[in-house]
Amino acid sequence: MDKALRDGRVGVFASPACWDAQRGYTWDIFSARGNLAELMLPEGDTEAHIDFDLDKISTLDALVVEIQDTGSRHFRYTGDVMRLMSALNTLPSPPPLYIVDRMNPLGRSVEGTMPAGESDVFLPKVAHRHGLTLGELCLLYYDETGASYPLHVISADCSASGRSLMSWAVPPADDIPGLFSAIMYTGGVLWTDTSLNPGLGTGRPYEYIGAPFLKPSSVTPPAPEGVLMRPCSFVPAEGLYAGERCFGYQILLTPEVQYKSLGHTLALMRFFSERYSQFSVGDALYTRLADPVMAAFLRGSISADIVEEHIKSEEQKWVRKARRFLLYDEAPYRIK
Repeated sequence: MDKALRDGRVGVFASPACWDAQRGYTWDIFSARGNLAELMLPEGDTEAHIDFDLDKISTLDALVVEIQDTGSRHFRYTGDVMRLMSALNTLPSPPPLYIVDRMNPLGRSVEGTMPAGESDVFLPKVAHRHGLTLGELCLLYYDETGASYPLHVISADCSASGRSLMSWAVPPADDIPGLFSAIMYTGGVLWTDTSLNPGLGTGRPYEYIGAPFLKPSSVTPPAPEGVLMRPCSFVPAEGLYAGERCFGYQILLTPEVQYKSLGHTLALMRFFSERYSQFSVGDALYTRLADPVMAAFLRGSISADIVEEHIKSEEQKWVRKARRFLLYDEAPYRIK
């Protein structure tokens, strides 16, 4: 109940997932008080970002951020928050930033490596599946960028909904409709930079992968223990191959399996690249990966055991680094 939030000009930077059973949407609080001065929401299609006007932000007394993160460093709304934080650093008198925290839908499990080499400038230096909450990510990015404006993190335990509602009950974004899509997303989002469609434009994004040129009946793709690859077909309503019949697979997880989405995606990409001349990878994929060892594996120059050992070592480094920014009792851990 800071004075800036009670009486000042408040801006809200949020996604439609920021609903709470007791208070409604975040912006409803300030709209009811009569001090909502700026509302920033995603606009457009399923690839929409949350944009902002820095001149308008400079007139605010407080800036409130609430999105539901997905547990992956690739999530676009999380990147938008980091872009906002970087922009605040350029203002002579930025407003204080309030992060309404939410629990990570993937819990504290970790997978992948921290960025090395060329990567998105607004990515925090975290593993692909980072095991932190948004508030913890913001603390880390605040530290990395040497920010000096006031930063407040409102605990995820402050509301009854935060304690009782599953963190994926309200979809984080249009292309992440439920828990399984969040589990698949860390690796699955990488397919968007290839010639395969990861189920975008269907009801099962990131669970399906396919293309018109695949022949599921002729080969059996690799799958870790507890993971099934169901041959199937689908017709995406939008995106790559919209309106065309795609052939491929549905990734099915058996109960209790700890799925390594990134590792499985890399193995599948290598598998398809060795068998289909039509399979291609865009340069943007290597920027997303931001890891020369993974890139070498996809290009076929190193073996799976080398990249697996590299990922294991990097995960251990990330878990040690992440401990510095924890706000809650449970610590991140590697998926064995």
